[in-house]
Amino acid sequence: MSDNNIKIKELSWSDASFSVDSIPSTIPELQKGLIIGQPRAMKALEMGLNVERWGYNVFVSGDSGTGKLSAVKSVASKKAEDISQIKDIAYLHNFTNADNPKVLILEKGTAHQYKRAIDNFTTYLTKMVDNNLPLNSDELFKNLDEIDNSFNDIDISTHLSFIKKDILHNLDNLTPAIIQRYGVNVLIDHQFTKKRPFIVENNPSFTTLFGGVNTDKDANLLPYQRIKAGSILEASGGILVLYAEQMLHEDGLWEALKRYLDSNKLTLKDRKFTSKGILKERNIRADIPHLPIKIVMIGSEEVYSLLSDKDDQFLKHFKISAQFDYSMEKTEANVGLTLAYLDRFIESNNLLKLTEEGKKRIIRHSSWFCEHRNELTTQFSQLTDLLVEANWWAHHLGKDEIDTIIIDRTLAERNYTSSLIESKITQEIERGEMLISLKGTRVGVVNGLAIMDRGNTSFGIPTVITAAVAPGSEGIVNIEHEAGLSGEIHDKGLLILEGYLRKHYARTFPLSIYAGIAFEQSYAEVDGDSASSSELYALLSAIAEIPVRQEIAVTGSVNQLGIIQPVGGINEKIQGFFKVCNHLGLTGRQGVIIPIQNVKNLILEPEVENAIKDGKFHIYPVSTIDEGMQILTGRSIGERGKKGNFPIGTLNREVDDSLKELFKMISLQSR
Repeated sequence: MSDNNIKIKELSWSDASFSVDSIPSTIPELQKGLIIGQPRAMKALEMGLNVERWGYNVFVSGDSGTGKLSAVKSVASKKAEDISQIKDIAYLHNFTNADNPKVLILEKGTAHQYKRAIDNFTTYLTKMVDNNLPLNSDELFKNLDEIDNSFNDIDISTHLSFIKKDILHNLDNLTPAIIQRYGVNVLIDHQFTKKRPFIVENNPSFTTLFGGVNTDKDANLLPYQRIKAGSILEASGGILVLYAEQMLHEDGLWEALKRYLDSNKLTLKDRKFTSKGILKERNIRADIPHLPIKIVMIGSEEVYSLLSDKDDQFLKHFKISAQFDYSMEKTEANVGLTLAYLDRFIESNNLLKLTEEGKKRIIRHSSWFCEHRNELTTQFSQLTDLLVEANWWAHHLGKDEIDTIIIDRTLAERNYTSSLIESKITQEIERGEMLISLKGTRVGVVNGLAIMDRGNTSFGIPTVITAAVAPGSEGIVNIEHEAGLSGEIHDKGLLILEGYLRKHYARTFPLSIYAGIAFEQSYAEVDGDSASSSELYALLSAIAEIPVRQEIAVTGSVNQLGIIQPVGGINEKIQGFFKVCNHLGLTGRQGVIIPIQNVKNLILEPEVENAIKDGKFHIYPVSTIDEGMQILTGRSIGERGKKGNFPIGTLNREVDDSLKELFKMISLQSR
């Protein structure tokens, strides 16, 4: 090997393999209400749910399965006995504008007492009217005064004074329809409430959230009697949990919630039928009482960012952000807590017990799911789902416990049932319908690694990336972009390649090149920059007309300095390429080039680890484009000398000379 060669170390089996060798000997007892691995989010919730100030509502974000709702319930339960702020809520007839019913807010347990007193009065009054008995206003007012004195509430006194005025005005012509005005429509009755309200609105709409009006066409009710409570009133004095995506799904609902938070007003549609069955509508502008309520919105990080950026009122109403993490550090304490959580789940769901080896396998799967050897997932639903399926397979196979064999079988069955598309792609490669070579060398052709998602599953597939070069001034042309199949991040990645060529080679002459780069036989949108190193390898090969190995697939992002950057989905990408190679026959030369930073993310399937151990499959971690090109070409790379030139015979010299030749050709054409 010449002095111009870079020393590259293939990843050994011991470095490529990963296992959990031990677990805590004592599993801690899981405290009730403990949320594992979310210290930041829990601190935010503690403050958000306890600060009694306007605007201190809480937005809870994070991946599904991280315990967001459970955490909210846990924090809320600490003040569940505090019912000091809850009130009874009723609606009354507005004697000056019937379409604007008056709200009556009373102390806990008072509303039903007042309604009963008024019902007794109106029953007596109706009986007198029905029997044509003479009415004495002094006697009636005495009854009302007794009611007033028994409650000693200014709002009740005001209501009773309106009733008195109406009775005087209609004393000689009182009818049941007039007496109907005097009633009380109790919407929220807390006479038996022992804990602070905690309402989870799973199906938010205008009606379920703000309430509505009775639409019974046979009910001859006044506007105040038609009002029905929504979850906002039911949760007043407590906590209301909403789901952001659902709030944004119904047109105008999010805006209505903000109007309520600002002004506590809402217009309700009163759909009333005439005697002939004809539907008539009118607006009921019911006051919604301004009572203390804490709104907790649960949603994704994407929705939080969208609302923060696009809605200038959002952060005014939701001052607290509780962001749930998808992973936590793999410490002995967190391993113990994870196993304690799983033990409790097994016990409460009457599942088969986990063996010690089974627990190690579950912990390994936890690290695999969050793609890091030193982390564990906080999406515990992923682990409990695996346990439920493993329990079924254990029973199906006649086992009385869940061990490593059962868990591996469960994961294998998962992969099998979700791998139809993956199998079809492998068949297309085998039949020659998808043109990909796994042996030999080619110029300007590199096998990249892509990820395909379907529902909750994802898998890696090889994808052919080609580059074609000619003299020109267009620079690097992204064929995917020209066809409308390229995302913004992928477009950025292609622009970085041009920056690399200018920085690394075209220092003393203009870059004069037309280079078309394409993902062959790809008909879906391409996004992300994890293929940018593959594209650059293909481009350099095409420029210098130097062939690259086809049995090596490549993934990794690259910056303008030629430094390789880590990517996601590394395990699926490696395993996807391995499956294709294994299906078509391992030659002992096949492998992948990955960013060196991704070594800590490697948690591969046993068959891949075994192939590496046997020397049938190889992983090459690299830090720079030069290292990757040396593996793909077997050529010396070369570094610039003191005079600024690459050594003769090196790969970089040939790329540099080819770019100079392209510039000369363009210069001659322009004369």
